[in-house]
Amino acid sequence: MEEEAKMEVLVAQKTKQREFALASVSEVSSSSSALPGVAVFAADRLQIRKESNRIVLSAHLTDIKLFRCGPIESVCMVEGSDADNQTSYSSGVAIQFRNEEESEAFHCVFQQWKKEFNVQGGNLPNGTNLITSKSKFDEKIESSSAKMYFHYYGQLLHQQNMLQDYVRTGTYYAAVIENRSDFTGRVVVDVGAGSGILSLFAAQAGAKHVYAVEASEMAEYARKLIAGNPILGQRITVIKGKVEDVELPERADILISEPMGTLLVNERMLESYVIARDRFLTPNGKMFPSVGRIHMAPFSDEYLFVEIANKALFWQQQNYYGVDLTPLHGTAFQGYFSQPVVDAFDPRLLIAAPIFHVIDFTKTKEEELYEIDIPLRFTATVGARLHGLACWFDVLFNGSTARRWLTTAPGSPTTHWYQLRCVLSQPIYVVAGQEITGRMHLIAHTAQSYTIYLTLSAKTWGPGAEQGGILQTSSCKLDLKEPYYRMSQPQAYPLNQDQQPKPLDMNIQSQDLDEVEMMQQPSPKSCAQIDSLMQNA
Repeated sequence: MEEEAKMEVLVAQKTKQREFALASVSEVSSSSSALPGVAVFAADRLQIRKESNRIVLSAHLTDIKLFRCGPIESVCMVEGSDADNQTSYSSGVAIQFRNEEESEAFHCVFQQWKKEFNVQGGNLPNGTNLITSKSKFDEKIESSSAKMYFHYYGQLLHQQNMLQDYVRTGTYYAAVIENRSDFTGRVVVDVGAGSGILSLFAAQAGAKHVYAVEASEMAEYARKLIAGNPILGQRITVIKGKVEDVELPERADILISEPMGTLLVNERMLESYVIARDRFLTPNGKMFPSVGRIHMAPFSDEYLFVEIANKALFWQQQNYYGVDLTPLHGTAFQGYFSQPVVDAFDPRLLIAAPIFHVIDFTKTKEEELYEIDIPLRFTATVGARLHGLACWFDVLFNGSTARRWLTTAPGSPTTHWYQLRCVLSQPIYVVAGQEITGRMHLIAHTAQSYTIYLTLSAKTWGPGAEQGGILQTSSCKLDLKEPYYRMSQPQAYPLNQDQQPKPLDMNIQSQDLDEVEMMQQPSPKSCAQIDSLMQNA
C-alpha cells in the first residue's frame, strides 16, 4: 500500500511537468538509430526531440495518438489523411522512458493536457472526449462479464488448452504457411493475439510486421514468448488493449484471428473481428479466416434426454428433512433443459441431412451479429423420437495458394470446441420422409453470449400431407453462456435391423461458397419412449 501511495504522489507531482527525459527515441518508419531525447508539452502541442536537439515530432495534441507497447515503451503517432480521405498515419515515434513511474506520469500529463484543451473548446477527433468517452466494447458488454473473460484468457493454462488442440493449431499453421505469398512483405494484425502464436506463424510466413493486439494480461506472456524468439520477434509488436480502442501506426494487409466460440458466435468476439476489419484492414486486404458456417441437424438421443431429465429427480422428494421439494420440480426440470449440451457425439444420432448458415466475415456488419435468425427445414431419414437440434461450425481460410477448412463436425477429430446440442424438454415423434421445420433465433446479450430460442415442428405426413399443417411442435429457450459441459466421447449406438436409416447424401462438392464441401454424416437409430418421465415433469 505504501508503494502505491508513493506512486500516486509521484504521478500527481509530475502531472504539472512540461518536460520529460526519454531513455531512447526512434522514428517508426526510419532505420535511424535510437538516441536519448526529451518530450516537451508547450501550449497545445507535443514536441519530441533527440539529444542532438533534432525535432522528430511536433504536432497538435488532438492529432496525436498515444498507445503503450510495454511498461516503459510507448508510440506516438500523428494522424494524416490519404488521397481518398481515409485515416492513415503520416509519422510515428517510438519512445522509451527510464522507468515505469516516468512512463505513467507522461501518460497522465498527456491525458490531462488533452482534457484541458477539450474543456476550453478544442475538438478531439470524431468529436469525442478522450477522457469521458466510453469504449464501444464497454457500451455493449457488462463489466463483470468482461472482467471474468479477460481473467480467464489471461491464464497460461487456458492458452495451453487451446495450443494443445492440434486440429485448431495445426490448421492455422498450415493455412498460414501454405499461403506464404499472402503474408510475405505484408503488414498483419493479430486480433486477440493471446499467447502470440498466430503472430509468430505470420512472422514465419514472411510478414513485414505483425501487430499483436491482446486486451488481457496474456499480453505480457506474449511479449515474453516473442522476445524468446528474437529472429521472428523483431518483426512483432505486442499492443495491450482492445481492438475497439487501440490505434495502430499503419493499416493491415491481413487480419488473422481465432474469434470462434462455441456455436461459432459465443463470447461475441466475432464482433471485435469485424470491428478490426473496419478499423485496420486495407480495402483489398485478406482475413484469416474469412467465412464461418453454423451447421445444424435434428438428432435423437434417448440416453442424453434421460440423463438431463433425471437431474431434476432430486426435486421430486416429498420428505427431504421434512420438506416437500416437489413444488420446484417443474422449474428445475426446465432449468436443466435451458442448458445447451457441449460434448462430442456419434454422428449416427443425426436423423436428417444437415443445413448450414453462412457468416461472411469480410462483408457482415457488426450489428448483424446482434441478432441471428435461422429458418430450419429438414426431411427425416428415419423414424425416431426427435430430441433436439445438433450444431457445429467450420471456418474457411481462403488463401491465394491454398484453401483450408477448420471443422468441428461430429465424426471429425475432436477439438476443444466439441459440438453443441439444444435438447427439447418435449420430444417430437417423426417418421422417415417427414418434413421437420422450425427456427433458431439467437439474440446477443451483455454477458458476451446469446440467448437461443429454438422451435421445431413435425409437419403432417402421409395422406393429406399436401395440405400442410403442423402435427407436433416443441420449443425451448437456452442460454449459450451457461452450457452443460458433458464433453464425453461418442458412445456406440447399435441399431436394430428394423431401425436402419436411409443413407444421407451429404457429399456436396463445389468451389462456390454457396455449395462448399459438406462433411459426410450417417444417420442414427430411433429412441425408446419415456412418456412416464415426461408426465412427471
